[in-house]
Amino acid sequence: MLDIEVIDRPSAAAAALEPVRSQLLSELREPASAATLATRLGLKRQKINYHLHALEEHGLVQVADTRKWGGLTERLMVASATSYVVSTSALGPVGADPTRTSDRLSASYLIALGARLVREIGALQRAATDAGKRLATLAIDTEIRFRSAADRASFSRELTEAITTLAARYHNETAPQGRSHRLVVTAHPSPANPQGKDVQCQ
Repeated sequence: MLDIEVIDRPSAAAAALEPVRSQLLSELREPASAATLATRLGLKRQKINYHLHALEEHGLVQVADTRKWGGLTERLMVASATSYVVSTSALGPVGADPTRTSDRLSASYLIALGARLVREIGALQRAATDAGKRLATLAIDTEIRFRSAADRASFSRELTEAITTLAARYHNETAPQGRSHRLVVTAHPSPANPQGKDVQCQ
């Protein structure tokens, strides 16, 4: 089971977003039978089986085990991942794309960058998994409480200068064995402070 699976096909996205099927994916972090799921969710077993078959067709659940009950074979199903993210690839040409956003200081551009990150890393992760390899990535996540807007502006300037210097030092356009990497650095207000109060946008 994957930690996170990126869904990039429209039909699979539609299947995962259907309320009952979404609930089934949540329940199937551990293997369970249709009968067990029917009892948990208070639904008929036939309805559970219908939704499980739809999820199985899209590779979102799979058989974890089988067991015999008299002359019947009961299947224990499990989700393909612990959690899911829908890629903008599933939206086709209307999916967010940073190249279509001119204001690079806007929230729209930041959202489009995030969408591209999900789309690209999802495809790379799938290829690495199929090849039995580990995808080399780097992620830095931290939180900074700025004293003032002026301090925030100073930090942004110094961070930009530091990254520009590092990129110039290590970038080699002609390296025969080199491989290009995408570096994305973002900053945005935290949704809420530790006390749970809304953050004031400035």
